Amino acid sequence: MSLTAIRKENGYDPDSYTYYPIIVVGAGESGIAMGCRLQEKLGFDQYRIYERQAGIGGTWWINRYPGVACDLPAAFYSFSFAPNPRWTTLHPPGSEIVNYLHNVCEKYKIVDKIQLNTHVDEARWLEEEELWEVTLIHMRPGTGDLSERALQRLVEEHGVEHVYLHREVVRAKVLVSAVGGLVQPKSFPPDIPGQESFKGQIIHSARWDDAVDLNGKDVIVVGTGCSAAQAVPCLTKPPYNAKRVTQLMRSAPWVMPRLEAPKSWEKWSPALFSYIPGLALLLRFCIFALAEYDWRLFGGTDYNAKERKKLEASLTQYMKKNVPSKYHDILTPDYAVGCKRRVLDGGWFEALHDEKIELTTFPLTSIQPHSITLGPATSGPMVKGESKEARQIPADVIVLANGFDVGEWLHPLRIRGRNGKYLNEVWNERGGAQAYLGLAMDGFPNFFLIFGPNTVTGHSSVIMASENMVNYILKMIKPILQGNVGQMEVKRDVELAYAQEMQKALKKTVFSNGGCRNWYRSENGWNSVTYPYSQIIFTLKCMFPKWGHWDIKYTTRGFWRRRLKDVLQLMALALFAVGISKASQKGYDLRDGPALIRGVIRQGNQSAINGLEALRSRF
Repeated sequence: MSLTAIRKENGYDPDSYTYYPIIVVGAGESGIAMGCRLQEKLGFDQYRIYERQAGIGGTWWINRYPGVACDLPAAFYSFSFAPNPRWTTLHPPGSEIVNYLHNVCEKYKIVDKIQLNTHVDEARWLEEEELWEVTLIHMRPGTGDLSERALQRLVEEHGVEHVYLHREVVRAKVLVSAVGGLVQPKSFPPDIPGQESFKGQIIHSARWDDAVDLNGKDVIVVGTGCSAAQAVPCLTKPPYNAKRVTQLMRSAPWVMPRLEAPKSWEKWSPALFSYIPGLALLLRFCIFALAEYDWRLFGGTDYNAKERKKLEASLTQYMKKNVPSKYHDILTPDYAVGCKRRVLDGGWFEALHDEKIELTTFPLTSIQPHSITLGPATSGPMVKGESKEARQIPADVIVLANGFDVGEWLHPLRIRGRNGKYLNEVWNERGGAQAYLGLAMDGFPNFFLIFGPNTVTGHSSVIMASENMVNYILKMIKPILQGNVGQMEVKRDVELAYAQEMQKALKKTVFSNGGCRNWYRSENGWNSVTYPYSQIIFTLKCMFPKWGHWDIKYTTRGFWRRRLKDVLQLMALALFAVGISKASQKGYDLRDGPALIRGVIRQGNQSAINGLEALRSRF
């Protein structure tokens, strides 16, 4: 029975199932990279990628808010193994990125490996069989694009059958989670009364609804993060044409000027990058080097603090030069740059000059059927000339750009390991989400994460980090696919030591000491999100695995192959030693390298021949 081929088991029996050598959960960038590299590096195509959404692309498939675009230059925010010389701009829109990802899937012929509208509900390790049992829920097309709360409402209103079609149980030798960290949008703040009475529409930027008409409407935007900074400048312009946009800000972000390409970029870059060998790779390296230089902003030394102060002064000057003076006070952050995610300015500051757009720090205190109440003002900076009194403003549409629920990793995917405990239970017992190199946990053999805990950097490309993890995982699963290894599991003491190292190092960074509240840390201070070192260090760790950090259970075939390899290595070493001894006796000069090597080989070969002759005479 082959473990490296997809097959059906148990025929007509009620407990029949499909076996897959590898199951990947998620068809975003990480899942796509895993599929492509399995085929390119290992020549392996016996796997399945399950995706609950209705399309390929992960976060880029689901995020369709106005102005959605790549905030890093796309030459760096793309796969190293599939460069795209024909980006239309340095910061392409989301639709162009989705097309790029689809083209990569087509090029590597993995489209048929991806099964959409399929929710992976639970995975359970079967110790005796050394397999993962995975429960799938097949969904009605399109329902997987909804948030979890929207799905619950749909079930309550129309019944389970309106969302879920049927369950299926499959099994796999290797399970890989490519589930993104930013999946479930945050709900409306529960402490604000009146939401049920609102007659308008409430949408989240991560689940944008094009059917919502903004033309001539009063729009409220909650949040000033990256998504809001991209969306707000578009809302008063065609085709949206909002009457007025009021943007609510809790704390000022640090805003970076975005690197822009010259006007001739769109005209000349496709030809230049297509026909000049190495030019695209050079650009990618330059962007990488600039991004790595930014790592100086995140450390805890005096040098790092001085570098942050320099940048803060520069960014403050940039802000004051580009926004109306009435916003200068409220747009001056009171924490260190890097403590929160920085916003790249693709037009937000310029949009604040639009008379139809208002930015305020007044808190949202209640909602009425056709309006909201802001204030009264609390402590903190205010817009110049603004009264501290509470005020009511008209509202037709409320847009939540308030981020994602990040309290529970992998949610709603449930992973049950060797001891019967769910992964999230283990993490809770240990203080917070953690994983060795962000990709493996003890007690969960043959299970790997891509972009797991403590893999986010504040300065570099997500795709680069994902590729590093994919390349590492390939090294781990290759001996499994070859039939030499039955189980691969990181050692418990190694994982615990790595987790403690992460937390200790993170306490010295700006993520912990920058003077801000961020979503990286939980209430107990555990940071399960960011990585405390540079991407260069992480790349090197992924390039050179420490095999001693793993408990490896060999198959019978793998055991004897390993023993044979050990014997051959000992024989080679012994022959080399004999060769040196014989060569020395024959008078070869040990300082004459080439002559010595020739002599060692000659004498070693003769010793091997003599040994074989002796064996033949015995038998």
